[in-house]
Amino acid sequence: MNKRQIDIVVMSDLHLGTVGCHAVELAQYLNSIEPRILVLNGDIFDIWNFKKYYWPESHMQVVKCFLQMLTNGTDIYYLTGNHDEVIRKISRLQLGPLFVKDKLILDLNGEKCWIFHGDIFDITMKQTKWVAKIGSKGYDLLILLNRAVNYILRKMGRNKISLSKRIKESVKKAVQFIDDFEISAMELAIQNSFDYVICGHIHQPKIRGYENGDGAVIYMNSGDWIENLTALEYDGAEWSMYRYADDDFIDKEAPVKLPERIKFKQTAVIG
Repeated sequence: MNKRQIDIVVMSDLHLGTVGCHAVELAQYLNSIEPRILVLNGDIFDIWNFKKYYWPESHMQVVKCFLQMLTNGTDIYYLTGNHDEVIRKISRLQLGPLFVKDKLILDLNGEKCWIFHGDIFDITMKQTKWVAKIGSKGYDLLILLNRAVNYILRKMGRNKISLSKRIKESVKKAVQFIDDFEISAMELAIQNSFDYVICGHIHQPKIRGYENGDGAVIYMNSGDWIENLTALEYDGAEWSMYRYADDDFIDKEAPVKLPERIKFKQTAVIG
């Protein structure tokens, strides 16, 4: 397979280590691209819900894809989220082409792009983290239930549904939270003179513009690999939303393959 050359790829909320992660599809996507920069924008590993007995081979394949990218010259920026917040203890760590940060600012053709996970706007995270963790458990159960329902629907020849999306769209407070989250990110970005702001956290893939009396900004959210299977791609001039479901380039029936050998480059640890 000829890999697509992409300047920058941003993805978030993979939640590796949980049953909800679509690791097979994720590995297929990673094997189909060759980015100059890969930004992993938080909640890559779900440390909140990590269990010793649950780490399928497909999840390990994803990690191997990341390692292969590093050896092939891709710079990977791991930006911390709330589910992998323990990694914030080693923020600013660099291991060769791997960078661990809490946020990232890029200069793209003279325009400033601000990338961070976005959990700082979640008041539940700030005040009652235990509520957020209980909600995370409930979300995992809902995803399992959704898969069972969709299995039955496929057998009946009917289209799949997303229970969590239906709940989010029908619950007024959930809709309001998403809107408040986006507006908070956009207004803060304008206040700090950014042209783009990219978040994750809320699992809602989106590209939208926003303008107030102080300026304008483009807001983007890379979505997730639990429900939407999306990522943001930058070709050197424009951003676009990648959706796995719409990708005709990937042979979705083919087994996940990795190179037979992974050769590691010697890297220096920089403080």
